[in-house]
Amino acid sequence: MSKHTEKTTHFGYQEVPVSEKAGRVGEVFRSVAGKYDIMNDLMSFGLHRLWKDMAIRHLQPQRGDQVLDLAGGTGDLTLRICGKVGKQGHAILGDINEAMLKQGRARLLDAGIAQQVSVVQMNAECLPFADNHFNREIIGFGLRNVTDKDAALRSMFRCLKPGGKCVVLEFSKPLFKPLSQLYDVYSFHILPKIGGLVANDQGSYQYLAESIRMHPDQQTLKSMMENAGFKDCQVANLAGGIVAIHSGYKY
Repeated sequence: MSKHTEKTTHFGYQEVPVSEKAGRVGEVFRSVAGKYDIMNDLMSFGLHRLWKDMAIRHLQPQRGDQVLDLAGGTGDLTLRICGKVGKQGHAILGDINEAMLKQGRARLLDAGIAQQVSVVQMNAECLPFADNHFNREIIGFGLRNVTDKDAALRSMFRCLKPGGKCVVLEFSKPLFKPLSQLYDVYSFHILPKIGGLVANDQGSYQYLAESIRMHPDQQTLKSMMENAGFKDCQVANLAGGIVAIHSGYKY
């Protein structure tokens, strides 16, 4: 297929060939990997830690569970998961980006729990696991960067055991207009400047702000999960809808 006829998708507000998006997203996260965690604290005023705690409460991992932390990057959620599943359980820290996984592996080694975790580079759209493999799955602040979100949700559904639960923690759409307006000012005028000062990369944080706006809203993502096969799908809005936790089961 020629470049003139190839399908396109969004990379922030740009339209790019589907074949190029994963590479461009990869460049963004290779650029920000070293400052990713400190930037999360600065960008969210530390609230991302509470959002992740709440996502794990929705996930409800149990002792001995096999859990996939997809797009797990620097391992924030993996650390929380390991505390819940114990030595009898096992977590997979999966991400498509090698630079992010390097940061995650170092964090797990520092925490002394590397033996409970497998670190695997993978594409969310075609997970390298058998059907019905995991008790729990979570993807935190990563689905919006996936080129084919429907394929990723189908792949996650396939790998989940019957009775298992999947959680998607992601930025979403503010529920109130005044909040939305303030959020836009912060996202497009302040956030990239912080990225430039702290991570020396204003452009990547401009992309991240744009990628949030292009991500499906709460109801659309809930419908996408249902179309992938998940049942009893629920949405919990955090921070007035700036962030949402979507959850669903496989029966």
